[in-house]
Amino acid sequence: MIQNAVILSTGDEITTGKVVDTNANYLSDKLAEIGIDLVAVITVGDVPDRLEWAWRTAIEKGDVVISTGGIGPTADDLTTETIARVAGVKLRRDEAAVEHMKRLFASIGRPMPENNLKQADFPEGATVIQNPLGTAPGFRMPVTRGGHTAHLIVLPGVPREMKPMMENTVIPWISANRGTNKVYAVKIFQTFGMSESALDEAVAGLIRPEEAKVSFRASFPQISLKIRVEGNPGEVDRKVEELAHRVRGKISQFIYAEGDTSMEEVVGRLFIERKLTMAVAESCTGGLIGHRITNVPGCSQYFKGDLVTYTYDVKEGVLGVSDETLKAHGAVSEECVREMAAGVRKRTGANVSVATSGIAGPGGGTPDKPVGTVCIALSADDQSFTRRYQFRGTRDWIKLITSQVALDWLRRYALGLPIADSTLFRR
Repeated sequence: MIQNAVILSTGDEITTGKVVDTNANYLSDKLAEIGIDLVAVITVGDVPDRLEWAWRTAIEKGDVVISTGGIGPTADDLTTETIARVAGVKLRRDEAAVEHMKRLFASIGRPMPENNLKQADFPEGATVIQNPLGTAPGFRMPVTRGGHTAHLIVLPGVPREMKPMMENTVIPWISANRGTNKVYAVKIFQTFGMSESALDEAVAGLIRPEEAKVSFRASFPQISLKIRVEGNPGEVDRKVEELAHRVRGKISQFIYAEGDTSMEEVVGRLFIERKLTMAVAESCTGGLIGHRITNVPGCSQYFKGDLVTYTYDVKEGVLGVSDETLKAHGAVSEECVREMAAGVRKRTGANVSVATSGIAGPGGGTPDKPVGTVCIALSADDQSFTRRYQFRGTRDWIKLITSQVALDWLRRYALGLPIADSTLFRR
């Protein structure tokens, strides 16, 4: 029976801070969704005695131990041999894994280095977990120590490879071995425009603790609200939808998506459904809005273009911003972004456009326009709207929050919602 888990993240790049361990966050979420209690997250570098300590500790504490990293072809990839040593078993070579690696290298026209064969060695008693996207298969095996059996699940550290393996193979296996008929249903709302505390306050009392577990996760610039219901098969889906209906009724205008969906994906879907086109003019965001829009497949159906105009002369020459406006109000002004948005819409023929200009810092601020001052405009046949914001944070944060607000404006325009209610981040 699997009731709890330990996550083990390995690699000097994580312990030295060169790489952020996003895998642990992802795995934590996935385990919570199926009702597995997370006991601990252990992070350890590529040092043999420390790795052995970490594995012995994890085996002692968890019914299942999920590790990421340390199964590559290089000398510092030590996970597999450490597990074999802890379990007291030998390594065996899996010829099917060897053939898979050879096919991958052949598909890209490169010879396979000899050290890749190391990735086809597994502890005796292990079940191979196929990795369709990379050369490092994972594996699963039980290890018993002190009368306690822990199931070890070893996955690659590359998120692109690890996530499909987790979702397609590991989660179904853990769910089938939980030893209970109870199942879980999860509803996740992606929200924007309310702080985490305001969101918590808004939904307080909507759901009783005995009905479901409600949790929040702030992942700048959006906040996720998760409802998790436990119950019998056939009942949980109805229950979670009933609770979700309550939440929608309370904060619907701040919910931009349900599930793991980005703001730009939502905007793209809405513009396709409504047969609308858009264009962007950017200054302080430097093309970030256009970059996010073009991350969505099929964006050519609605995205006309993005004009990045930093200097006064380019704003005048490309977008038609007047010299008088720039002299009287400056580039960081509602007057300027209004003309930028109108200019890019005229140049591209888009139905609607947004424009940004601001001071992302760390320098360049003035008493009247401190760092974080950002102006955004929206232009369409039926409306023109501008707003000045005062954001706080690093240069990257200011650019990202500006792009999120601009995309939210496009979402609201497509839905016919008031642009003025888009966010609490006002001057």
